Amino acid sequence: MPYINLISPANPELNITQNDIAGFMQKAMQLNEENSRKLKAVFRMSGIQKRHTVIPDYQFSDDKDWLFYPQLDNGKSLPNTADRMQLFAKHALPLAQKSLEKVFKKYNANEFTHLITVSCTGMFAPGLDIQLIKNAGLNPNIERTSIQFMGCFAAFNALKTAHHIARSEKDSKVLIVCVELCTIHFQSTFSEDNILANTLFGDGASSVVVSNEKTEQALEIKAFRSIVEGNSEQEMAWNIGNLGFEMRLSSYVPEVIAQNIAKLGEELMEKLQLTIKDINHFAIHPGGKRILQAVEKGLKLPAEINDSAYKVLREFGNMSSPTVLFVLDEMRDKIQPNDKVLSFAFGPGLTMESMLLERVEL
Repeated sequence: MPYINLISPANPELNITQNDIAGFMQKAMQLNEENSRKLKAVFRMSGIQKRHTVIPDYQFSDDKDWLFYPQLDNGKSLPNTADRMQLFAKHALPLAQKSLEKVFKKYNANEFTHLITVSCTGMFAPGLDIQLIKNAGLNPNIERTSIQFMGCFAAFNALKTAHHIARSEKDSKVLIVCVELCTIHFQSTFSEDNILANTLFGDGASSVVVSNEKTEQALEIKAFRSIVEGNSEQEMAWNIGNLGFEMRLSSYVPEVIAQNIAKLGEELMEKLQLTIKDINHFAIHPGGKRILQAVEKGLKLPAEINDSAYKVLREFGNMSSPTVLFVLDEMRDKIQPNDKVLSFAFGPGLTMESMLLERVEL
């Protein structure tokens, strides 16, 4: 039976307040007084206090202090996609290794049989998987899978893949490494999509160990279920542009989630002959404050179910794929033996993923 044995989140050292980031945004987007007020209002209502990033520029409202983004009076455009991918390649490995520190205190690097790397914010080849083999001491014969460009729900696909591996190979030990550098894709054009993206996203990583070993605080992976809301394909999208990756995130997304989340949860729980009353904890991907409120509305449950998710959102923002893993790690000590955890994440498609976990009793 596959279990999540360990979750190990990590962030870049640089941690910047929303207020400082708003100052950068006003300057870099060259906003007039009216649009500056709009941006500040969105930042105030975001539910985010600070975010981590690999780019120091975001702490400065004076463009003369910027290092990655060009000063406004020198005639240069924003960094192109190649520049941003070089930055991703520079910082992805150190952040991944930081997330592995807790893992390697408990496991030997060469005992992992499978490696799953996850990212939607950068790519290169030979990739992060090869770098980890060379720099983290993983077995050169480790079986590798890369899950790319699937957005905020990608950790669920990594866990599904690990679940299938563990079920088919009883002695397997799967290492998942999610790394997202969302802040390298800042866009300066004033639009609703860019304002939302510039308000929400931070950088983060998380490693996860999945195996058939029943360990202390292990979470048994019970079931998954997903749905693609076919009429909402363009409500959330992620495209590669000439000046980085471009987010499409419409204001309609929370309503789509509110309308469909209960049905998805019920279909998942029916697999195990459970109802919402059997659920002890909820681990919801905090894509934004309105996303969490939409889940509460759709499930007809109080805001308290999302205490851990609101805390992660407040302290880190939305880090794409690792974010729901941060939520699970945040609530780790609250989950008692035999407690059941219902988890959701959302992404391009519009895709909604669900997962049911149960804390094991040794």
